[in-house]
Amino acid sequence: MNLKDLIIANRSYRRFEQSSKIFRETLMELIDLARLSPSAGNKQPLRYIISFTDDTNSRIFPFLSWAAYLKDWPGPEEGERPAAYIIVLGDSRLSPTILCDHGIAAQSILLGAVEKNLGGCIIASIKKDQLRKELDISEHLDILLVIALGKPGEVVRLEEMNDDGDIKYWRDEKGVHHVPKRSLEDIILK
Repeated sequence: MNLKDLIIANRSYRRFEQSSKIFRETLMELIDLARLSPSAGNKQPLRYIISFTDDTNSRIFPFLSWAAYLKDWPGPEEGERPAAYIIVLGDSRLSPTILCDHGIAAQSILLGAVEKNLGGCIIASIKKDQLRKELDISEHLDILLVIALGKPGEVVRLEEMNDDGDIKYWRDEKGVHHVPKRSLEDIILK
């Protein structure tokens, strides 16, 4: 798969085949891609917590919000939840501010996941204080993102944005998730 195909396949999946397990070795390989990615000032302040067991996954799930535009959908049901999570943390002892590292790391992790026929979703809407308490995360580690991972259990389609400029993703009657994208001409300024 070339890079463009990887990027097109790298969608925000919110429903998974929960019974399809992901193991520690796979998560370590994905985090290694993040480790090798660029870091602002080469400070390398990111740290990670991995979860791939039903017990730990169930402790993380309640503290995540899944799809702001799907008002009547509370998130994936049992059976369609992620098989694994990577919690991305910023070590404030190494850098008081995290610039773009977590975005670069998340993209590297997700592109690696797609290459392994997995999918994921970057979640930034997190009940951070509750998750910190639940997992006993040290105060010097800022919770930046949670990456949900698993075998995709839904179809996500990119489509050209309508003339009305509506950016909201939506699901049709068959459960297909549609994601409008601005045209290339619309985002290039003269």
